[in-house]
Amino acid sequence: LWSGLGGEGYVETAWLAATLTAHADARYKIVFGHHPVFPVNGFVGSHQREIAHEIGPKFWEILVRHGVLAYWCSHILAFDVQVHDGVLQILTAGAGTAHRMPEEVEYLHAMQAALDRYGLRYQVLDTAGLAREWLHWPLIAPSPTAWQPLTSGVRPSPRPASLSPTSAATPVEFWQITGHTGDGNDGTPQTLVSTWDEGAALAPFWLGLQGSEQRLAILLAPQPGRSPHLWTGPTLSPNQPFALQVALHSGMGPGGLLWRWNETTPWSSMHGASAWGVERLPGTSHCSVGHAQRGPHDRPFRGDRLRIARQTVQSAL
Repeated sequence: LWSGLGGEGYVETAWLAATLTAHADARYKIVFGHHPVFPVNGFVGSHQREIAHEIGPKFWEILVRHGVLAYWCSHILAFDVQVHDGVLQILTAGAGTAHRMPEEVEYLHAMQAALDRYGLRYQVLDTAGLAREWLHWPLIAPSPTAWQPLTSGVRPSPRPASLSPTSAATPVEFWQITGHTGDGNDGTPQTLVSTWDEGAALAPFWLGLQGSEQRLAILLAPQPGRSPHLWTGPTLSPNQPFALQVALHSGMGPGGLLWRWNETTPWSSMHGASAWGVERLPGTSHCSVGHAQRGPHDRPFRGDRLRIARQTVQSAL
């Protein structure tokens, strides 16, 4: 943030690139700034809420290219973490202010962090000293031998208990998905996998494709009688094979719905406008693969060769 460039929302990128180049041999690189690059909790607005939209992509590309671990920022009165192309955006703000963004979710906090050969570990404490959120990064890797395949149709839910984190460990749920997309001529939603209870109006968790562009999407509806919240990811080409992984991290709030193509590509948070994430997901009794909760004709997957596998790993600080 420098008034000589224009003030709020402007950042200097040439100096940043030169500085990171000069310190290319640093084991860890962290950049500190004021405005976030990516929206937080649905608060969106070029210059006012985020780095100017014409500058943000270039700024982030510099961080990715130079292998930056994290971009620490503030401005929005909240705590938030996201990852994009493998670089963390960690936002912590609110000291000395009388309100939060939004009030019913965010809280006055302090952050404790450690950075060593094990990576970055942090916890976020409220005014009572209670740890509310935490993360160990890089993300723990799913075991290549622990995948549990789920065939098409309905079966008991693999998630009978909540994903709520505890101070001892955070459950990270991984999904591995492969298949062959349809032609994309029909834009109605397509279900990859969903978990639900009998008789519920909405499934608490729905993972699928939306629109004719076949965009990866997650709908969370943890509370009966409330509208679902939407997160979106990449688009899939029509009539093509695809493979991707999704991770659900209950200690990362709304940034904890992540995707990547495979083990060699970086994680990115899916895009949403919610102030909460999978920590609110309840346990469910049923799971369906290839269609939604009301049967084979409810939002079916219109491609073929769909394969779903799942595993849960406990991540500790």
